[in-house]
Amino acid sequence: MSLQHQKTMFSIYIKEIHSFFSSLIGYIAILLFIVVLGFFLWLAPESNILEDGYASLDKFFLLAPWVIMFLIPALTMRSFSDEFKSGTIEILSTLPLTESNIVLGKFFASFTLVLISILPTLLYVYTISKLAIPQGNIDTGGIIGSYIGLSFLNAAFTAIGLFCSSITNNQVIAFLFSIFLNFILYAGFESMSKLPLLSNGLDYIVSQIGMQFHYNSISRGALDSRDIVYFISIIALFIMATRISLEKRKW
Repeated sequence: MSLQHQKTMFSIYIKEIHSFFSSLIGYIAILLFIVVLGFFLWLAPESNILEDGYASLDKFFLLAPWVIMFLIPALTMRSFSDEFKSGTIEILSTLPLTESNIVLGKFFASFTLVLISILPTLLYVYTISKLAIPQGNIDTGGIIGSYIGLSFLNAAFTAIGLFCSSITNNQVIAFLFSIFLNFILYAGFESMSKLPLLSNGLDYIVSQIGMQFHYNSISRGALDSRDIVYFISIIALFIMATRISLEKRKW
């Protein structure tokens, strides 16, 4: 990638970040994410961390993917749909950069926004550490591994969200289709593996196709190269699909 392409891609990155922070939708999405997670983790009877009797964030990492499954589509649904609707995608096409540069600029911008959304949850780690007896007696390695797993999952959901936004001018359709794909790839195969007809050994293979299997594997604190390769493959697949979708619009 040439220096000129890098600079242009970076300008797209900055434009996306600026566009997010100048829109109420982004702030509302992040606020809802924090409020919903906070309610279930600290107030709801069945998932209240304080009622566990031990210092653990297991419930947070169990619940977070389901909330993020809705948060990321809300952040990515405008990425291309808005460009198509306003016609600014044609301006981007005249710049000295490829479809890959456009997609990567938007991907890294969206992923950065998701990471910013996750940052406030580090307060949960601090709180649990202070509540532990003795203080600081928490599974630091497991928590770090879970955050790494959550980051890979966020990147995969982001790539899926961008792809869904690239195939339609309608933000609502992009939002709903992204949620659908996220659900199928995260929990769909895991649920399918529990079917009785797959109990002859195929259940494990089907389970491995889904993201939940690999997310849970990384969250145990052990970084397996197979899990990392899986997530990178999912991310690359949907980034490539998004690039092809943009190229087809030119045709």
